[in-house]
This record gives sequence, structure tokens and C-alpha cells, in this order.
Amino acid sequence: MAAKIRLKKVGRKGQASYRVVVLDGRKARDAKVVEELGHYDPKTNPPTFEVDGESALKWLLEGAKATKAARDILSKAGVMAAWDAAKRGEEIAIEAKELKPTVKAKKEEPVEAAEAEEAAAEDVAAEAEATEAPTEDEPEADESEEPEAATEDEPEADELEETEDSDDDEVEKESSEA
Repeated sequence: MAAKIRLKKVGRKGQASYRVVVLDGRKARDAKVVEELGHYDPKTNPPTFEVDGESALKWLLEGAKATKAARDILSKAGVMAAWDAAKRGEEIAIEAKELKPTVKAKKEEPVEAAEAEEAAAEDVAAEAEATEAPTEDEPEADESEEPEAATEDEPEADELEETEDSDDDEVEKESSEA
């Protein structure tokens, strides 16, 4: 029998999961299974799988061929490394690789950039506070006293007197000319 290790699709439409199975290579994907080796769920983040490594290794040593998808899963489960070592006459323990959740880099970059900008703004604010803090030589200003600086809208009293004087001079010049 030409045995194949492949994935058998199970689950509902749009929510597929797979079983890692051994079956006759001349049969359809969903044909009767010779042995079930484990399962694979690509919908989770990270994708989850569970494989009976000893049985999978036994089938590979007997000549079963794994499909590309099954070979990827067996590789992550550590079976393919053990099979390669067994072909060379070595023994190696089957160790599954730890899968990490997949994240989209495009969505993370703006968040990291925003966090970096916030941190920079906080540093600048801290430096500004440090420079504005009064030294021991300078007395602190009382908050109750208001500064006497004139605003742009309200001219000071001296300026008002000057404008009145200049108006009076203009009136006198006009009357003398007439």
C-alpha cells in the first residue's frame, strides 16, 4: 500500500479544521482512514496542532510520504527532525516547536510610533519643568500677586495722556490756521 500522511478536512463550511491522518495514497482526501495521528486548527492564533510523534515517525520510517501541508505540521511537531536523524542512524527526541501568535506589522507600527512620541513629549515636559523650577537664589513669586503688564487691548495711562495732548495740539493748530 502506498501510504500517505495528509490532512483530512473536518468542521463546518468556513470553519474548517483538519485531522492529520494516514490513508491509502490512491484514495480521496476524505476516504477511510488507516490511522489518525492528530489534529490541526488553523483558525486559532497561533494555530494549534497535536500530533502523535511516535506513530508518525513509525509511518515515515515504513515509507509513508507526507504531503506538503502535513510535512509542515510534522516539522513544527519535531517529527521530521527525528525522521531525518533516524535515517542517519541517530536517535533524537521529538520536540515540538513553540508557535507564536501572528501579528500584523502594519497595525503595530503606528501604535509604537505614537508611544515613542508620547514618551518624547513627556521627556520634553520634564525638561521644561526642570528649567522653570526656581533656584535657591531666586525667590518664588507669590501666586496671589497679579503681574502689572499691560495687555494689548488696554493702553497704559501714560499712553492715554499722550494721545489726548496730541489731539489738543491738532485742535489748536486748526483754530490758528482759520
